[in-house]
Amino acid sequence: MGDLLAATADLMAVPSVSGDEGRLAAHVEQALRACDWLEVTRLGDNVVARTSLGRGQRLVLAGHLDTVPPNENATPRLEGDTVWGLGASDMKGGLAVMLDLATTVPEPSVDLTWCFYAREEVDRSRSGLLELWQQRPELLAGDAAVLGEPTGALVEAGCQGTMRVRVTLRGVRAHTARPFTGRNAIHRLGPLLERVAGWDGRAVTLDGCTYAEQLQVVEISGGVAANVVPDEARVTLNHRYAPDRGCDQAEEFLRALLDPFVEPGNGDSFEVLDAGDGAPPALDQPLLEALVERSGSPPRAKVGWTDVASFWEHGVPAANFGPGDPLLAHHPDERVSAPALERARATLRAVIG
Repeated sequence: MGDLLAATADLMAVPSVSGDEGRLAAHVEQALRACDWLEVTRLGDNVVARTSLGRGQRLVLAGHLDTVPPNENATPRLEGDTVWGLGASDMKGGLAVMLDLATTVPEPSVDLTWCFYAREEVDRSRSGLLELWQQRPELLAGDAAVLGEPTGALVEAGCQGTMRVRVTLRGVRAHTARPFTGRNAIHRLGPLLERVAGWDGRAVTLDGCTYAEQLQVVEISGGVAANVVPDEARVTLNHRYAPDRGCDQAEEFLRALLDPFVEPGNGDSFEVLDAGDGAPPALDQPLLEALVERSGSPPRAKVGWTDVASFWEHGVPAANFGPGDPLLAHHPDERVSAPALERARATLRAVIG
């Protein structure tokens, strides 16, 4: 197990904050090009390696090269069977497992595509995976995909959709000594906030995986001066919705929920800032079914958004599976253990044959 732990530490030692993945991409590319059974393509800081053995199915295994900025944890630290530091869980442990299998399994039972891509931890418009879909989609074609996101070596199926909306409420300015001559826009937010905080939520179970929807206020702004009744207030909300809904249905739900507090005739507005649909579990796909079986544990829902949705959007069923603990992603105490790495490697090795 020490080899995977050391390999993870080596990858962690190469800085790769989003937008600065070049050195790590070169490291991965060099290792892959040393394998004569792989056809390697580099596009920007994305590296894709494929087998062409004429197998009946093709599995895509994908993981992002980038990390969030360091939080006094940039240098990896090995202690016993654990490596601590930036990216250990999300997701250089997963990359180490992928790279190990890509370079040691020349005769898999299915054709394999290994995709190491850039800029996952930033706005989706900058995603290296999106860059590949737009410029070389044939490189990502497959019957199923596995995203190496941290899952504790359990299968996390599908993913939730995500939507951000901004509601702007209008008022009338007045002197704070005579507020009755105006209308306080910030005060108007009160009932809306109570409605959001009091929402009971919604849970949907698909293929035995329960997706619990969430709605949170993430930003509030407003105010003119210390002696002025504000005439405008803005609130931004984030909604995570189950994959049985699409963007249109999610927007319809939010509009209905907030409609009693929005007065279009008064100049109020409801604006969708961004949205991305999720993906259903799709665990009836044979390769994903085998992944669940080999994992030895029941699948669970992925409650956040991941690039599983990107693959689903392009007709490729996908699931999340990696060695890290998702609760430690982006955490100052981020870490991954040798047993977790080995468990993930053994599971994937059994699936690819």
